[in-house]
This record gives sequence, C-alpha cells and structure tokens, in this order.
Amino acid sequence: MSSEFFKRLRERAVEIHVEDHLRGRLERGDRLRVKLGLDPTAPDLHVGHLVVLDTLRMFQDEGHTVVVIIGDYTAMIGDPSGRSETRPMLTEDQVEKNAETYFKQLDIVLDRKKIEVRRNSEWLASMSAADILRLLAKATLQQVLQREDFADRIKSGTAVGAHEILYPFNQAYDSVAVEADVEIGGTDQLFNLLFGREIQKAYGQEPQDIAVFPLLEGTDGDKKMSKSLGNYIGINESPEQIYGKTMSIPDALIERYLRLISGLDPKEQADLLALGPRDAKAALARELVKRLHGEEAARRAEEDFNTRFRKKETPEQIEEFEIGFPMRLIEALVKSGLAKSNNEARRLIEQRGVKLDGQTATGDDPLTHGSVVQVGKRRWIRFVVK
Repeated sequence: MSSEFFKRLRERAVEIHVEDHLRGRLERGDRLRVKLGLDPTAPDLHVGHLVVLDTLRMFQDEGHTVVVIIGDYTAMIGDPSGRSETRPMLTEDQVEKNAETYFKQLDIVLDRKKIEVRRNSEWLASMSAADILRLLAKATLQQVLQREDFADRIKSGTAVGAHEILYPFNQAYDSVAVEADVEIGGTDQLFNLLFGREIQKAYGQEPQDIAVFPLLEGTDGDKKMSKSLGNYIGINESPEQIYGKTMSIPDALIERYLRLISGLDPKEQADLLALGPRDAKAALARELVKRLHGEEAARRAEEDFNTRFRKKETPEQIEEFEIGFPMRLIEALVKSGLAKSNNEARRLIEQRGVKLDGQTATGDDPLTHGSVVQVGKRRWIRFVVK
C-alpha cells in the first residue's frame, strides 16, 4: 500500500527532496509528521490551496499526522516569496480575524479530528533577542540572499526590507518546533522548505523531506491564483460565485483545473474533456461547488447561472473595464462611470440597485478578476485585472 501511495504522491508532486529517503520511510511504515504552513494574509483560502490540502488528506488517510501551522506571527512580516516589493505588515487584529476563518475552511477537505493545528506565535512570539540571534547564526546572509525574489529586487534596485530576512528563518524554525518529518507546499515555497532542512540540521534534528506541488493559475489565466491579485476563487465564497468564476476561466485552463482540484479520477476527467470546452467547464464548475458546498448547492448554482446567462437575463457580451487589484465595489463603480461619485455609489447599493456576480450587493464588497457588476436593468460591466 505504501508503494502505491508513494506512486500517487510522485504523480502529483513537481519535485520531492529527498525522494529515495521519503520512499524508504513510507515503505518501512514509519508514521510521519507532515507539515503545511498557511499565512493568514487574507480571510479566505482559495481553490488553489486544494492542491496541497488534497495531498494532506492523502497522508491522513494513510495514518500519518498532519500538522497545519497557521502563520499568525509570520503573517505580520509577510512572505516575500515571488514578490517584487515588500508586503505591507498586518496588524495582530487583522491576522487574528483572518486566522479564525481558516479553521472552518480546513474542515472542507481535512478530518479535523486527525490534524494538529498550531499557531507559530506559540514559539516565535516568546523568543528573546538572544534566541533570535542564535537562530540567525544558524545560516549566512549569503544563503538568504540567494532567494530569487531577493536577488531580483537587489539587482533592480528595489528595496528589500530588513525584517523580510527574518521570514525564512521563522518559517524554518516552525519545522524545528513541530519536529516535521515532511513539509509540503507550492513550487514558490521551495527555497523556504529547503531552508527549513538546513535549520533543522543546525538544531540537531533529522531534516525534513520536501514535496512541492504545482501552483494553479488564477481566473485571468495568467498569474498564479492569489487573493492580492483578485484572480481567485475563494473556498468560502457562495456557490453562485464559485460557479460563475469557474465559468469565466479561459478554456486552456479547463484540463489543468480538472487535474489539480476537481477531485475526479483520470478517467472521469477524460470523459468530461471529451464533452467540449463549454460543457466540460460547466461540469468542472458543478464539481467544484459540489466539493465545497454539496450536491444541492451545485444544482442551484448551475440553475442560477443558466437562468442569468443562457436565458439572456445577463448578456453574454459584456463590456470589460480594466482596474488594478485590490479594489472595492464603490471605487470600481465610480472609476468605470457606473456612478458619478462615492455618495451616488453608496446610495445605489443602499437602494439595492447594484448586483455583484448576480447577487444583490449589500456593502462595499471587494472585486475579483472577472467580477460582473450590474446597475439597474441595462448597465453591465465585467472588471478584469490590468
């Protein structure tokens, strides 16, 4: 069984370090502690997280201990991975509110009775200055500056905040604190995960094995799915929003979404792809809603979409307006000319005259890539990432 499990894991992963070592552990029947770190930089997980959450579920089903670390302390620094600029530092209140929502969303995929959920403030917040200096002494500045994002920013003359250097040290120390045997993450996390191995060795622990998985492109079909770019499908969003956003992805991404996050086996994926792009995308949207909200919600979301689009209650050809993300509804209404001022935008919303993705807007909601806004009966605009 362990050989079959490793085969499935290898098929999903882009890279495994160290492959032979991890295979040997699994074939011996070792019970492993498998770590995933999540930074609560925004209140919702998105469907791109299903790639690693499904992998954690595989480990759970094999009897291993899954350790999910909510990075409430590191989120105040901000993960520099893949960033061309310094992330804004979050307040403790912002981090706490975002972290609370993560616990509920993990239940969608994982068996909470079988996971160990930790916050890294448990060990990082209590570190003294001397503890931090001892941690920093475990590696060199040259090692940290080898990160591609840091190197690119230094080369281009873009600032690297001194506090950002702490991030990989802190994330690496998480592995020491929970004695991780395996850590998983997206390909953008490879440096951090490998750095964790080095810090574990420096503290006298056996270094963790690492498996990294593909990053899912967002609804714009270009950049990786990201809450900060507004091109995401939130796990916690309504069935109608999830269905509608899935229907907005480019046809070229249908096969990739099916393979990475649908939860369907390869034969079922092939059967859906044979239906053609439109029907395959509708089936994908239905499966995603079913996974996240249940079969009845999927049926209702599909009916709602068909009523609005296929029966022409919403036109299929809608004017597009480019904006930068993040952006909220009131600002978007004014910038696009759907409202003349912030006051008029608020009044339209209060009078229930604005719909966002088919739902009556009740406040200054955030937009995402592909959001469709309707004002009155005849004015429609789809907002897209600039």
